[in-house]
Amino acid sequence: MEGNGKALGEKVLGNIAKVIVGKEQVTRLLLTALLADGHVLLEDVPGTGKTKLAKTLAKTIAGEFSRIQFTPDLLPSDITGLNIFDTKENEFVLRKGPVFANILLADEINRATPRTQAGLLECMEERQVTIDGVSYIPGAPFFVIATQNPVETAGTFPLPEAQMDRFMMKLSMGLPGREEELAILQRYMSDEPLDGLQSVLTLEELLQARQEANRVFVHKCVLEYMVALVEPTRQGGSIVMGVSPRGNLALLRCAKAYAYLDGRSYVTPDDIKALAVPVLAHRLVLGYGSGGSDSAGDFILKLLETTAVPTEDFTA
Repeated sequence: MEGNGKALGEKVLGNIAKVIVGKEQVTRLLLTALLADGHVLLEDVPGTGKTKLAKTLAKTIAGEFSRIQFTPDLLPSDITGLNIFDTKENEFVLRKGPVFANILLADEINRATPRTQAGLLECMEERQVTIDGVSYIPGAPFFVIATQNPVETAGTFPLPEAQMDRFMMKLSMGLPGREEELAILQRYMSDEPLDGLQSVLTLEELLQARQEANRVFVHKCVLEYMVALVEPTRQGGSIVMGVSPRGNLALLRCAKAYAYLDGRSYVTPDDIKALAVPVLAHRLVLGYGSGGSDSAGDFILKLLETTAVPTEDFTA
């Protein structure tokens, strides 16, 4: 299992690197969320490669890719699909929506109304879609990558807490450095690397890797460390709503996948530290005057500094 995880990670991340310049940690975290059976919210300014990253991941794992461009007039049925009456067959026929895919890009999700945003809730959490009382399975695996622009607020609808909590991680691509931007210009000067990209992982191999990652051992002292880390977020003060048990379970699943990709069969406190901000910060609701998501991230970082780290043998 140990060798399989590291080899898989190097193969997938190496393939993504043929298209995406730099951003190794972001792509590693994205793959971690995929192996942990979660969803990711990418928040960044336009033009940083969010859509390109989603398409590259879909091609890399030979998955079916679908995209929804969220707009204020988008309806829930535009996402899930609906039954249409077929006059020739004299019966209703299901016209499947974009959610019936393996990787779904929900582009600019905060431009849709809360009612439409909620149309994703059931399939994100329960991995099923209910249309006219009948439940359908969207895809296996089913991975949502949602994007939003943190700067432009006109015509947007902030994601409610219930929707934010459905995302396993919130990530930011960030702008490239000088050397990275030069490499981007050189790589895309004559062709589009995504066009010729080949898949290196089948859906069956991905599902098998998920099972292997889930078997990664987590020592009780690491679990206690996780509990001690989130406990202060539930004690009021500047925090209106702290990390829920779902958030801590998400951290656990991510830690297993992160260790698996590192070639280990056990989780260490360093795995928790690496994942705490992307997994936990967006779940905090701060009081008025406490700042935004950056303050939530700072709050988690302070907890990492002040929470005692276990020193036991994590392998047994």
